[in-house]
Amino acid sequence: MNFQVEVCCFNLQSAEIAQRCGAQRVELCADPAGGGTTPSYGLIKRTIEKLRIEVYPIIRPRGGDFLYNKEEYEIMLSDVAICKELGCDGVVIGMLNTDGSIDKKRCAKLVEHAHPMGVTFHRAFDRAVNPFEALEDIIEIGCERILSSGQHPTAMEGVILLNNLVRQAADRIIIMPGSGVRAGNILELKDKTGAKEFHSSARISVKSNMQFSHENLKEDNSIIMVDENEIRQIVGLLNKQ
Repeated sequence: MNFQVEVCCFNLQSAEIAQRCGAQRVELCADPAGGGTTPSYGLIKRTIEKLRIEVYPIIRPRGGDFLYNKEEYEIMLSDVAICKELGCDGVVIGMLNTDGSIDKKRCAKLVEHAHPMGVTFHRAFDRAVNPFEALEDIIEIGCERILSSGQHPTAMEGVILLNNLVRQAADRIIIMPGSGVRAGNILELKDKTGAKEFHSSARISVKSNMQFSHENLKEDNSIIMVDENEIRQIVGLLNKQ
């Protein structure tokens, strides 16, 4: 069986690590502290130039909730157009209404605007009021996959819902578990969810190479990177299945 691994990357170096370790796709983001927002034009362009695997930038104009006003939505449309112009393989989107339902009308417009790129619906899904109705709405919108932790903080905690979603999806859409996905639990997640694609950030903090640090500014200058060994192990374990 062919399994796929997507890696969440916040910089070009991490994306190159993901490719080197055998991942099939990169979710490209900015602002790890905010949960991931749309990366810069320059980062998207350079990543597309350097990578052979799929690159899916997240389309999220800010951190916080997934309820967007008119101006934010128009920014998202513009960012989708930029990703298409740069030759991205796909984008990652997600919008909710005030009642926790999927914003079908505007999400459908984003999917239409993205064509022929693929579209993943991100973990806004985990904030939806009814995951089973949300699944059907997202299928109707035309997304190709849903990233979810089963409406729990981590995918391991949400395995029951994830398995139910995989069953309900019945190959109409891909359910991709994410959040807390590591080498130590990847096979258990595979067995308990029935999923075929998995998402991991394998996030580590790397100490800055700066030698000078101003005594008045006690800042953490570490850089968020992907743990190469972790991704290599995840991919290796799945390849043996």
